[in-house]
Amino acid sequence: MTPDPGPPGRGSASSAHRAPVPPATESEPPGRDVSGSHPRAGERDRHRTHRPWSARRLPAALVASVILVAAVAALVDVLAVRAGRPAAAWRRHLADELATRSVDDVWMLTGAAVAAALGVWLIVLALTPGHRHWLPMRSPADCPRLRASLDRDGAARLLRDAALRVPGVGAAHVRVRRHRVRARADVRFRDPRQVKDDLTAVLGEERDRLALARPPRIVVRVRRRAD
Repeated sequence: MTPDPGPPGRGSASSAHRAPVPPATESEPPGRDVSGSHPRAGERDRHRTHRPWSARRLPAALVASVILVAAVAALVDVLAVRAGRPAAAWRRHLADELATRSVDDVWMLTGAAVAAALGVWLIVLALTPGHRHWLPMRSPADCPRLRASLDRDGAARLLRDAALRVPGVGAAHVRVRRHRVRARADVRFRDPRQVKDDLTAVLGEERDRLALARPPRIVVRVRRRAD
């Protein structure tokens, strides 16, 4: 006769059927919150995808050319003076004008204003990315270093084609800006309010297909156009 088994302990077979608690890992995405929900991909890419930086080749070439010409002209004149020749007429005239004109002279103030404006322009070019005609697209999740941009005119043509597929729209004009898409449509038939709702929905779907990092807001205007 077998003895009556006692209550199962920690090392008994019945406790082996208990599901083990998986250890915490560090492979969770960094954007997860306390509730365990993940942010949308567009929200993550919105913070890490930026507009491509412009090379500013033309302004840099113009500034470098002006500085180079002025430096070469001044150097040649200084070398000529060192060789015993008289200074150039332009340098003597410039020195006389700077020595005789007062600070509050109109030409002095004008020159200072032009120089300040050029300096502010160069600072703005150095601190802004440029390429305002291009819209940055979202980076793929498996390749976050990949960068791509979409031309505004190309995006406007795609949205315009989508708008023309809406029943009741006879003509459409779409303009794409950084933060807003303006669409105007001529309604040939159907209720303009229904056409506007359908057009807003279609443009929203087409905008989402473009995979833009910062999707612009859609503004739709319709008007009745009789033949």
